[in-house]
Amino acid sequence: MPSAQIEVRRQYSEADEIAIIDAVHDALVAAFRIPPQDKDVRLVVHAPHRFACSPRLTQPEFFTLVTIDCFAGRSIDAKRALYTNIVTNLKPFDIPADHVTILVRDAPTENWGIRAGQAACDVDLGFTVTV
Repeated sequence: MPSAQIEVRRQYSEADEIAIIDAVHDALVAAFRIPPQDKDVRLVVHAPHRFACSPRLTQPEFFTLVTIDCFAGRSIDAKRALYTNIVTNLKPFDIPADHVTILVRDAPTENWGIRAGQAACDVDLGFTVTV
């Protein structure tokens, strides 16, 4: 049950915001093999002056930071697939591939409280984390 946050430096239409959220969620479903209904994705739109980025970017207004907190156990291949899928899924929004930064922070299941305050390590998640 990853929790994802997408941070951007420009306004999008409501339809595009929903589609960007879905693009990241779809990448998580494909790469990490989570259930499609396991959706926890937030989109934060910053005023550009409040969200600095590298001056080397040719279109800084398209800088996109995707941070994913997840259970530890995903393989490097699953993470590589996630990175590729996110960049590919964001392409329809004209976000250049080199303007996307993805940060995966994985933590042991005992560090997650879920389903009425239970430690995730004590819960049948319904999916495997070791992909």
